[in-house]
Amino acid sequence: MKRKTLLALLACIPFLSFSQNSDWEPEMISVTEGSSEHVIMGAAGIQAAQWDQLQHPKFWQQIMILSPDSVLVNVGSTRQIIAKMANKDWHAQTEAQKTLFKDSIRSLFGLNADERINVTTGKNDFYRFDLVFESLPQGVSAFEQFGVDPWYAQSILLIESPGRMQKSSVGAYGPFQLMPGVARSMGLTVNRTVDERKDFMRSAYAASQLLKRICIPSARGIAEGAGLTVDEHAIWFRLLTMHVYHAGALNVKAVVNAIGQVASGEELIQKMWVTSAASFGNASQNYSQLALAAHIQLAKMLSEKSASIYQCSAAWNMD
Repeated sequence: MKRKTLLALLACIPFLSFSQNSDWEPEMISVTEGSSEHVIMGAAGIQAAQWDQLQHPKFWQQIMILSPDSVLVNVGSTRQIIAKMANKDWHAQTEAQKTLFKDSIRSLFGLNADERINVTTGKNDFYRFDLVFESLPQGVSAFEQFGVDPWYAQSILLIESPGRMQKSSVGAYGPFQLMPGVARSMGLTVNRTVDERKDFMRSAYAASQLLKRICIPSARGIAEGAGLTVDEHAIWFRLLTMHVYHAGALNVKAVVNAIGQVASGEELIQKMWVTSAASFGNASQNYSQLALAAHIQLAKMLSEKSASIYQCSAAWNMD
């Protein structure tokens, strides 16, 4: 019985899956546990382009696994982490003490007087990878079925309302956090008695169609208007599309125009992280950073799980 249990655990090791026949197949991995197989999107493309080496997604990775009891003091433009402290200690200070603390950081690190010093609370209570994991294969499969890059399904599920059915302060709802008007425009029923946004497959359909009909074409037009050659499988283009999904095409176009000429899509995205225009503000800047961080953290967790299984196997064989 123990041997069978170990073999079942060994089956959890992620590997490239060729069980799907699609344009996105090389990026898929299959995670098997017991008799259940879960096909999700891997982070190979992110890692190959070295997005995982950038400080901004690294910062958000740490926030995703940090308890709300703690905060990270960080430089707004670079996300350099200056200090970690207890949340209660930070809030125990007066506003004057907080201002003095931030001013001292600017002075110590030679920062401009207008450099934003953030105190960001840990969010491992929100980014519940354990809760959301079960929905990822369903989202990936649904987007494949609807003819849309499943990378978007996984990204949205990981960061919008992971593993929960919450309504946002502005009225977005469901696993793909769709606004009522947007959901209706994509064929969903949303009224006082029926809200199809809570139905996973209906919500996935609406989100996929929003991406297919509006977000991806808009992102392509914005990128080409900025003089960039588009590869829809490139991570930077996917991140640009995610920004359109979150902030709307007009706001994304405004910030791209504010940035001006860039040499590459990668440069464009990184400049979007530190540039504001129209209604493209802090939350919009963070959106693609969060998407990267979530993919990278998920891959890290799966890798650590695999390593743990290998260690168990080695120990078992020694016995």
